Amino acid sequence: MQKTLVILVVGLAPHLLGRDTPNLQRLAERGALRPLDTVTPAVTCTVQSTLVTGLMPLGHGAVANGWYFRDLREVLLWRQPNNLVEGEKIWDAGRKRDADFTCAKMFWWYNMYSTADWSATPRPMYPADGRKIPDHYAHPHALHDELDAKLGQFPLFKFWGPLADITSSDWIAKATLHVMQTRDPTLTLTYLPHLDYNLQRLGPDLDHPRLREDLREIDALCGELIEEADRTGRRIVVVSEYGITKATDAVHINRALRQAGLIAVRPEEHGREILDCGASAAFAMADHQIAHIYVADPARIPEVKALVEGLDGVESVWDEEGKKAHGLDHPRSGELVAVTKADRWFSYYYWLDDEKAPDFARTVDIHRKPGYDPVELFVDPEIRNPKLAAGLKLAKRKAGFRQLLDIISPSATHLVKGTHGRITDDPAEGPLVISSEADLMPEAPVRAIDFKSLVLRHVFD
Repeated sequence: MQKTLVILVVGLAPHLLGRDTPNLQRLAERGALRPLDTVTPAVTCTVQSTLVTGLMPLGHGAVANGWYFRDLREVLLWRQPNNLVEGEKIWDAGRKRDADFTCAKMFWWYNMYSTADWSATPRPMYPADGRKIPDHYAHPHALHDELDAKLGQFPLFKFWGPLADITSSDWIAKATLHVMQTRDPTLTLTYLPHLDYNLQRLGPDLDHPRLREDLREIDALCGELIEEADRTGRRIVVVSEYGITKATDAVHINRALRQAGLIAVRPEEHGREILDCGASAAFAMADHQIAHIYVADPARIPEVKALVEGLDGVESVWDEEGKKAHGLDHPRSGELVAVTKADRWFSYYYWLDDEKAPDFARTVDIHRKPGYDPVELFVDPEIRNPKLAAGLKLAKRKAGFRQLLDIISPSATHLVKGTHGRITDDPAEGPLVISSEADLMPEAPVRAIDFKSLVLRHVFD
């Protein structure tokens, strides 16, 4: 067996490589670079599940970053148990070929209770007093304490939200190096999310100095990992899940469904409204540039399809035939799947008056929101002194008072400048695969469903 390191660099695309990424550029020059023919939706959970199983969403079931759990009548995003992903995983396939094969899975998603030998993933603590304390979950548990002792507390608030920056990727890279040096796995999978943040905040314009600095920062981390892999004789694969393209504004799909009388809401304290999925005739689980539309009565599917097709910014709406053509005809999918035009994305917003938005709409809360919210990357521009406002709220929390950290806008979708989810029109703006081993790479683009076998060739060929 040949030990192999796989580095997932979120948002990395061929057009981003150049003078600001010397380490990645050198790796591509000594090996090979190919576009990745990814799947729809091109979002984290779906693509990663395809990469590790070799299956389309129909086969592995991760139809987006979340979906409507019909038995619970709830939308749940960013769940973590590995058993939610169906199909044989890459580490199980490796172990089947050689009993001595081992795998470390560092911060790839669906990373709890998997059969990988070592793993770590973000997992905050939620005490009964309402706090969210940064932490991570690791297997075996001793690895958790080891990483905390060596690197300090996992920087959760730098992993997502307005403060997200290189800090979290740096922590993950150092944790990966530690596992490589102390456990020496056959296959190491690591996940570096840094580019995702400002590519969504600022868009993919390389003329922006902050984005170029981001490229230099992530390239430096990749350089450390590449250097260690070379020192220990590992083969190297770099991959990205999707490319991020320019965004102008959102498509408010649920507001349109509500105005058509299809969405039901439940009133709560202070007049706030909660989406009542189980009582709705139709609603959308919005996830970047795709939306799963769940329709309670099959007889109303043509009506809902026609309504959504007529919305400004919608490119297509797939029924059963369309879902089948794109490998999305899984029971977890909506009765319909909508895709935006290239420069638009779907909001999850279902309220028609910001004063009635739920309290979590103004917070970073990836688990309560019934859809993805990229506006969580920004502090509400209406807040005059955000640092002071956040500091006062945190001080009250530390003093024992219940305090909502409501610093996110419930409506400023125009802030978002980059998005993903649909297949990019230009492969140069899409995801990629770089390998240190040119002779193992195909001449054509690498299909996402072939990535699993490609990595296993790096290990066993």
